[in-house]
Amino acid sequence: MLCRFTLIPDGGVLIYQGRPGDTYEAALLSFGLNPDAALIFCRGRSLPQDKNIEEEEVVIFLASSRG
Repeated sequence: MLCRFTLIPDGGVLIYQGRPGDTYEAALLSFGLNPDAALIFCRGRSLPQDKNIEEEEVVIFLASSRG
């Protein structure tokens, strides 16, 4: 399963390749991003961090910088 993460505000793109049952929280952590500082959206709808990844593309709004 692949999911494309577009990061806002920097416009970076991350591709997550995971397994069925993986959550957005697990994906964010795998990229070194703090899930508590991120909002996840798909087609204008907010998604919870603990949701299983089913979408092919999401937008991640970062409340703080990576690192």
